Amino acid sequence: MIPIALPGPTDMSEFSSESMQPRTPDEARVELASTSIRDAFEGYNAHFRAITQRARRRFEQRDWLGARSDAVERIELYDRCVAAAGARLAAQLEAQSQDKALWARIHARYAELIAGLLDQELYKTFFNTLTRRFFATRGVDAAIEFVALSIAPTDRITHPVARRSYAVAGDLAAVFARVLADYPFAVPYADPQDCARKLAERIGEQLADWEAPPVRGLELMETVFYRERRAYLVGRVYGESRFAPIVIALMHTERGLRVDALITERAQVAVLFGYTRSYFHADLETVGDAVVFLRTLLPHKPVDELYTVLGRAKQGKTERYRHLFAHLARHPEEAFVHADGERGMVMAVFTLPSYPVVFKLIRDRFAYPKTMARAEVEQKYRLVFHHDRVGRLVDAQLFRHLRFARRQFAPALLDELLQGCRETVQTDGEDLVFSHCYIERRLRPLNLYLREVEPARAIAAIVDYGQAIKDLARSNIFPGDLLLKNFGISRAGRAIFYDYDELCFVTECRFRALPTARHEDEELHAGAWYHVDENDVFPEQFPQFLGLSPELREALLEAHGEIFTVGWWLALQEDIRAGALADVPPYPSRLRV
Repeated sequence: MIPIALPGPTDMSEFSSESMQPRTPDEARVELASTSIRDAFEGYNAHFRAITQRARRRFEQRDWLGARSDAVERIELYDRCVAAAGARLAAQLEAQSQDKALWARIHARYAELIAGLLDQELYKTFFNTLTRRFFATRGVDAAIEFVALSIAPTDRITHPVARRSYAVAGDLAAVFARVLADYPFAVPYADPQDCARKLAERIGEQLADWEAPPVRGLELMETVFYRERRAYLVGRVYGESRFAPIVIALMHTERGLRVDALITERAQVAVLFGYTRSYFHADLETVGDAVVFLRTLLPHKPVDELYTVLGRAKQGKTERYRHLFAHLARHPEEAFVHADGERGMVMAVFTLPSYPVVFKLIRDRFAYPKTMARAEVEQKYRLVFHHDRVGRLVDAQLFRHLRFARRQFAPALLDELLQGCRETVQTDGEDLVFSHCYIERRLRPLNLYLREVEPARAIAAIVDYGQAIKDLARSNIFPGDLLLKNFGISRAGRAIFYDYDELCFVTECRFRALPTARHEDEELHAGAWYHVDENDVFPEQFPQFLGLSPELREALLEAHGEIFTVGWWLALQEDIRAGALADVPPYPSRLRV
C-alpha cells in the first residue's frame, strides 16, 4: 500500500509574490489553504495512477490476487487522501477552519489556481468533498462549493483522447496482426497470426449486415483497459457510412496471451462498462476526454456511470447529483413515489417515475424476521462496494445530506418516510434532508417481470437468475435471500441482485442436507423440527420458496439444478478455501473467438 504523503506546508509569507504587496493574515491563509487543496488532489491523483499502472504487471504475471488487492486499495484511496488533507487544513486554518467567509475566499482562489487545467471537474469534486466534511453541508452551499447543474462538464472538454488508427484495404487479418503488434506485453501471444485470423473472421460475422466490404478502418484508444483477468483494447470500427464500438478482450493463459473475445454489439459493450461491474484500471492522462470518447461509443450511457467505471467513483457521484437535480428542475411537478415491488423489510425504496434510479433509506425498525442492526446493513453495502461484483451486483452509491423539496413527495410515501425513517429523514422548513441515502439504477423486480413478459423471455430470465446465483457464488458471495423479489432484470435482460442486508460470503455458510424425519410427529410438524443455526443453509429448500410455475421451475432445474444440491456448494467452498479464483467472463460465450 502506498503511504499518503501530502505536500509540505506552503511558505506563509507576509508578501504576495505577484504584487509584492504586504499580505494580511487572512490573505496568507487563503493562499495556503487553496494551494494545499490543489496539491492534495494532485497527490491523490498521482497515487491513483501509480496503483492503476500496476495493472499491466499484474496481467503479465497472472497475479490475480494482487490485482484484486490493488482494486480495493484504489477504492479506499480517495477517503484516505481526503482525511489527510482535511487534517492538514484544520491545522493550517486553526480556529478559522469553519469560517464560511474565509472558505468563500479560498473557493474563489482555488478556482483561479485550477483555471485552464485538464480534468478541472475532478479538482472541483475534491474541493467540494473537503468543504462538506468541514461543514456537513445539507444540500448545496454555492458560496463554498462548485455547482454547475445546468452545464455538462464534458461539454467543455476539447482535449482529444490518444488513439491509434488503422486503414483497412484488403487483408483484414493483416490489419489485426498489426494491431496486436502495436500493443506488446512482456509475454508473447501464443499464436498471434491465429488470433488475427479469428478476429477477422468474427468481425465479418458480426458486421455481416453492413455494406461490403464492411470494415474500412479501426480506431483504438492507446490506453489498455484492465479488469480482473482480462485486458481490453477499446475503440471504433468504421464502415462506409457507419461505425460501431469495438472491444478486443485479451487473456493471459498458461500458454501465453490470446484473444478471448471480440465485441461490436453496443448493448454488450454497455454491459461491459456497466453499473454491475468492478472498475477498470486504465492509466489515462486525462479522464474527461476518455469519457467524451466513450460517449461516442455508448451515447445512451450516463456520464456518471462512465466516470464511475473508470474508477472515479466520487466524480461519478457528482455527475449523478448534477444530472438528477437538473432533471428535477425541469420536472418540478413530478412526485417521488414508492418503487414497484414488494415493500422492503429493511429499506424504504422510492423512485421518480421519469428517472432511472431508486433511492433507498434504512428503516428505523426492521420487519420480522429481520434481526440485524443498522450498522450491519451499512457494512453489507460497504462489502459490495469493495468486492468483485461480477456483473451481478448493482453499484449502490451512498449520498449524505441530500435535500429535496417536501412537496415533491407523494403523500403516502412522505408519511412512510417521516414515520418509519426518522433516524435518516429530517424536516428543514419546506425541505426534507436525508442524512444517509443509497442511489442505484432502477431494475424491474424479477417477480414482476416474470408475470409481465411472454413465456420465452420469462424462461430466459429465470435461467439467467440461476446463472447469477452461480456467478455470485463463484466470487464467494451468497445472496442470503434468493427470493425473486430481491433480483431485478436490467434493460439488457440480465438478472441482477440488489437486496444486500443478508448477503454474506459463501465460506461463512454451513450448507446442510435436510434431515430425514424420524417419526410421523416430526414429519407433520408445522415448522422446522430440527435445529437451525444462524448460518445454516439448506439448498434443497430453495425451489419451494420461489413461487415458480411448473414450466419455469422445470427450466431452472434443467439449466442449474446443481445449485439446489448440498454437494455443489460444499465443493465450491473447498475450491474457494484452496485459493481457486473463479473466472466469470463479462460477455456471452457467443462473442468468444
